[in-house]
Amino acid sequence: MAWTDYSSAPPAGTPVCASSKVTGTLTLEVSSEAGRFPMILVQSPDGLRGYVNACPHQYLPLDYRGAQLLSADGTMLLCTAHGARFDASSGAVIGGADCGLDAVPLCERNGQILIGD
Repeated sequence: MAWTDYSSAPPAGTPVCASSKVTGTLTLEVSSEAGRFPMILVQSPDGLRGYVNACPHQYLPLDYRGAQLLSADGTMLLCTAHGARFDASSGAVIGGADCGLDAVPLCERNGQILIGD
């Protein structure tokens, strides 16, 4: 499923949060006229990434059972509900699920993270 298939997917240009709030991982809901959209932001070794906060295994939030989502080396996102692992830079599945996370395009402008095109 692509991130735009979610009924609450925000349009391009929707503010997400201040860039300074993301150190490691940050889970939040982005509000727009479409509704509240669950996201994970991660500072990966390859830069800022955004994903829908829904594990493709059971569509539970990755932080369902705890806030520790990033592996110790910063390369993997972990589902706290059942242990699935995803590449923090791409969202690709490493183990425990059939497919990867839905990536959300982001852009940064004037110290603010926005939904990208």
